[in-house]
Amino acid sequence: TLNHAFIHLERVNVIYGCNERCTYCIVPTTRGVEQSRPVESIVDEVSELVNQGFKEVTLLGQNIDAYGRDMIPKRKFSDLLKIVGSVPGLERLRFVTSHPRYMSLGVVDAVADTPTACEYFHIPFQSGSNSILKAMGRGHTREKFLQIVDRVRQRLPDAAITADVIVGFPGETEQDFLDTLDIMEKVKFDTVNTAAYSPRPNTPAADWDNQLSEEVKQDRLHRINELVLQHATERRARMMDRVVEVLVEERNVKVPTQVMGRTTHGYIVYFDGDIDELRGELVNVKIDRCEKFYLAGKRTDEPVQ
Repeated sequence: TLNHAFIHLERVNVIYGCNERCTYCIVPTTRGVEQSRPVESIVDEVSELVNQGFKEVTLLGQNIDAYGRDMIPKRKFSDLLKIVGSVPGLERLRFVTSHPRYMSLGVVDAVADTPTACEYFHIPFQSGSNSILKAMGRGHTREKFLQIVDRVRQRLPDAAITADVIVGFPGETEQDFLDTLDIMEKVKFDTVNTAAYSPRPNTPAADWDNQLSEEVKQDRLHRINELVLQHATERRARMMDRVVEVLVEERNVKVPTQVMGRTTHGYIVYFDGDIDELRGELVNVKIDRCEKFYLAGKRTDEPVQ
């Protein structure tokens, strides 16, 4: 048996490499072409992890929605989700990273229809401007992204949606940036990883002559980060007084008498408890405090709401 701190959650690669050619990204040259793992091999690995005591598994892929398109016959990621999600004994299933170009509405439906699948989607949209998305080589539009979000909100109204965004990409105008803020306002993400564009060696965009000044990039980063905080706070505030299921991971390093775990939404929750007793356990917690990036509460026997 495994004897380490993370006896409860593990990551399993389902597809290696990336066939995309985003103009800011070094991954395709470092990771090679996409190669999907056979379904049977993934199911065997997840089953073995469950037998060892793991309760949560995250399926990994640089571009996970491309899963199966290199296979003969082709397979679909939505089918893989349902199959892995029904492995006996598995409590929670997550996956990253989704790409709006390939993410089918069927993936949202698969999460909704698979009880073990967490109501959590990480879907980097990178920019809210179609002209910048085109310059980035992303292969999708803002409309396609919003269509996916609509399906999530329709099938799983309580789901968390997180994203990655780059501001200050070469040629980004103030209007392009405002289009990104518009997506932020329309979606209200639970968390967004933001970055000001920085040129990577051996990537096309690094050599373009329409680079923005550091001053403009930092100004836009500051403005978008204010929205990130506002929305993160709003989204967590709705959890007040709710009972949530928490998978306990670690001791709270700042308060050793508390433990830290996550909800199915991926929210961090702190509550009083003994880590040696609770690590890897699923515990119901009633939330009595909501902060920007975490929740706190007390153990309860009440059912999850």
